[in-house]
Amino acid sequence: MLKTRSMLFSEKCLKVQDLACLRGGRMVFARLGFDLGPGEYLHLAGSNGSGKSTLLRVLAGLLPAYSGSVCYGYHNIAGAEAAREGAMIYSGHQHGLKPVLSLRENCSHLVQLMTGEKLADAVLESAATALGLVDLVDMPVRFFSSGQTHRAALLRFLLIDRPLWLMDEPTVGLDDDNRARLETVMRAHIDRGGMIIAASHDPIRLTGKKLNMADYRAGSEHLEHWL
Repeated sequence: MLKTRSMLFSEKCLKVQDLACLRGGRMVFARLGFDLGPGEYLHLAGSNGSGKSTLLRVLAGLLPAYSGSVCYGYHNIAGAEAAREGAMIYSGHQHGLKPVLSLRENCSHLVQLMTGEKLADAVLESAATALGLVDLVDMPVRFFSSGQTHRAALLRFLLIDRPLWLMDEPTVGLDDDNRARLETVMRAHIDRGGMIIAASHDPIRLTGKKLNMADYRAGSEHLEHWL
């Protein structure tokens, strides 16, 4: 559902300070920090295994931080509090769709789970149109191509109204036309005061900040306390 500039989010900012994450006895990153305000985009860059996906999962509350803080507005959010605060929506490598259900049914269950509300037909139609899926809403997801499945997973950003979007490889598997559709959706969110953090190897035509995960690679000295 594309919304107008008049429907703006609050002026809350995201502030990440001295963040570190330990996984499997390896410090993935350390001393990581950045600020992100309304209407801003942050591109996460780095090679495979550099910690882009891990950072997004920490911000989404799916992984614990080893140290540091994540603040939204004036509140330090951690774990499931991010979802309870209504601050963010996340999409990772797993699409989270039930293959035997139609796209409409998948979307309805998601909205009910995340908001406790019923999904309006007009909202689904608008969102599906924006991502080129309007003709597939009543088809079981098991019949979708990989690109269609990926776009179906991205519908959550338009169905659930959250200011911060956490997007892990949002353009993967998309052709040029559907990549352009996604960029239009992302730009509209930024224009209305939303925030986006996206990890992507592909270029995304949005103006914003860049964070290179190589700058926060942890050395062995960060493991001493754990050992």
